[in-house]
Amino acid sequence: MYNNKTMYKNKIMQNNQIFFESDFTELIDLGAGCSRQIMGYDDNVMLVKASFETGGIGAIHEHPHVQTSYVATGKFEVTVDGDKRILSAGDGFFVPSGKQHGVVCLEAGILIDVFHPVRKDFLKV
Repeated sequence: MYNNKTMYKNKIMQNNQIFFESDFTELIDLGAGCSRQIMGYDDNVMLVKASFETGGIGAIHEHPHVQTSYVATGKFEVTVDGDKRILSAGDGFFVPSGKQHGVVCLEAGILIDVFHPVRKDFLKV
């Protein structure tokens, strides 16, 4: 067990990293009240924490990855393949590969996203 967590502050995330502590994992500001933290990954799967301020927008987009998301906190208007739903803490949604999707944050919250395969576009190269 490491007692001095400050040693992690500037650590560059490696593909073989096992533990991702939120306080010491890079927070990426996406603008418009949204931010992202990569919380674990390998070539097959990626876990991402997406934080939204009220009014934050995850614009409609698509990607070849399969995605499933869990609403950890807050309330979101979620659109998947043209279908809109209001989801709150404890709810979730699934996005098949290639389907358009996006969110609007109605009450500040956090989405926990899982992608298959890894979102290489999220990684620093």
